[in-house]
Amino acid sequence: MNLQDSITRAAQWINNSKHTAVFTGSGISIESGIPTFRGKEGIWNKYNPEMVEIQYFRRHPKESWGVLKEIFYNYFGNVQPNDAHRVIAELEKMGIVKAVVTQNIDNLHQEAGSKTVYEFHGTSRTMSCMGCGSMFESKVISLDVLPPRCMTCMGILKPDFIFFGEPIPREASMLSFYEAQTADVVLVIGTTGEVFPACQVPINAKENGARVIEVNTEPSQFTFGITDIFLQGKATEIMNELLKEIKKTS
Repeated sequence: MNLQDSITRAAQWINNSKHTAVFTGSGISIESGIPTFRGKEGIWNKYNPEMVEIQYFRRHPKESWGVLKEIFYNYFGNVQPNDAHRVIAELEKMGIVKAVVTQNIDNLHQEAGSKTVYEFHGTSRTMSCMGCGSMFESKVISLDVLPPRCMTCMGILKPDFIFFGEPIPREASMLSFYEAQTADVVLVIGTTGEVFPACQVPINAKENGARVIEVNTEPSQFTFGITDIFLQGKATEIMNELLKEIKKTS
């Protein structure tokens, strides 16, 4: 089956679905200018991931924050959602997509207009105090002096995404796996399927009878295991074509 035929079939499945969920990884944000974390050009090939390990952060907050600032706030600072994010938001407005489960911490789904987003790994949008627990919008916190301090108690601030060694946020995990148990179609976009336990969400959906449509530039850990339709290409291009076909066949 060629790509166009696969897109047509995927559109039909989505149109006939009662509950379509979307599962995204860092690959969806590449075209917004955010590099992936793994792979040949991944961030962890350029930086020591120990800097984002929770015990290291507790012992060496200044050193850890130097890397955090460079990776997560310099890289993420001026990025914008791309067409793939916008198509997902439009599908939600159309009543087709019920929820987005994302491994990403870049907030681009929300900026594109998605309302129901479960952030499996937390978010860079806010920071919380390690001392008193106060939460702040990241955009109001100056990173000129590191580590940044709480405006309430002067404790050290930590971004509200999970570090290595931290558990997945309980609510995000519960809601994500609820989607896996409820969805009859899961659209997987831009993920290698290598990060545990996030990778269990599409697997769990498949085990519960969902059809899996995958959009990726290269085959992933899912492709030859749980994927029913593999749409190979850039997320923006595939999602624009898929939206056209969904509107045509709806």
